[in-house]
Amino acid sequence: MGDNRLHSAIQERQQELALKIQALVHTDGFHQTAIPALTLIRASSTTEPLLSLYEPSLIMIAQGSKIVMLANESYYYDEATYLVASVHLPITGQIVQASPEKPYLCAQLSFTTEQMIESFKQTSEMNLHKSETERGMAVSQTNAPLLDAVIRLVSLLETPEHIAALSPLIIREIIYRLMQDEQGRHMRQFAIMGSHAHSIASVIGHIQSHYANRFTIQELANLANMSVSTLHHHFKKVTAMSPLQYQKLIRLREARRLLISQRIDAAEAAFQVGYESATQFSREYTRMFGLPPIRDMKQLKQSLTTHPLLNHTSNDADSDTNK
Repeated sequence: MGDNRLHSAIQERQQELALKIQALVHTDGFHQTAIPALTLIRASSTTEPLLSLYEPSLIMIAQGSKIVMLANESYYYDEATYLVASVHLPITGQIVQASPEKPYLCAQLSFTTEQMIESFKQTSEMNLHKSETERGMAVSQTNAPLLDAVIRLVSLLETPEHIAALSPLIIREIIYRLMQDEQGRHMRQFAIMGSHAHSIASVIGHIQSHYANRFTIQELANLANMSVSTLHHHFKKVTAMSPLQYQKLIRLREARRLLISQRIDAAEAAFQVGYESATQFSREYTRMFGLPPIRDMKQLKQSLTTHPLLNHTSNDADSDTNK
C-alpha cells in the first residue's frame, strides 16, 4: 500500500513537471532557458535513430519515452525513470513515444566534473574503491526528492528574478541527490581523484579536444598513466567501446554537423575531422548513417522542415541531439 501511494505521488508530480514544461515551451525543439545549464525539449512525434553526443547531464522525461543505444547496449527511459550520463558519450537516440496530443517533454540539466567532485566531498558514502570502474551512463527509478528538486528548478523559470540567487543552490542539491541515489556510484567514480574512471574521463576529454588528430593508444595510455591493456579495459568499461571507436564516432558526428551547417563537400568535411582518405570516410559514414554523405545531406535537409529537433545537429556537440 505504501509503495502504491508513493508511486501515485510521483506520477502526480511528473504530471506537474509536464504541465510546467508545456507551459514554457510551445514548439518542438531544444529550448535553452534563462538557467544556462537547463534545456527543455519538446517533440510532437517519434524520431528515427540519430547519432548524438550526451554530455555529463541528468535527463528527466516528464512525458513520453526514449531509447538510447551506447555501442551495442540499449537503455530505455520514460516518466518513471531518469538517465544520467557522467562523461561525454556518443550515443544513438530515438524518441519512441510522442504525439501532438501528448508530446515528448523533457528537462536536461548539464553539469561538470568539478561540480561532481564538489558534491562528492559532501557525501557520507566514501566506500567506493578506486579499482572499481562502471559504465558512464545509467538509468534509475525516479524518486520523490530528486523529482521535487527538478520541479523547483524548472519553476524558477516562472520567476526569473530569483534565478541568480536560487538556481545554483537547487542544482547543487540535484547533483547531491544523484550521487546519493541507487546508482550514484556511476557518478561518484569520476569524482574520486586517482580512480581509473577519473583517468578515463581525462582521456575522453583529450579525444574530444583533439579528435581530428592522429594519436596512438600508447600516447593515450601515457596520458592516463596506465598500460595499454589497462586503458583498453577501463575505457571499454566506461564507454562500451574502444578509444579508436570512440574517436571515429566523434569524427563522424562532427562531419555530419559540418555538412549540415556549412556549404562544404564531403571531401572537405572528411579532411576537417581528420580523415586522410575520402573513400574511407565515405565508407564509414555510409555504414554509420545508412547513406553516402551527399545523399544523406539531401534527405536530412528535407527532414529539417518537418522535424525541428534534427536542426540541433547543426549546433555544437554539447547536448543530447535527438531528444
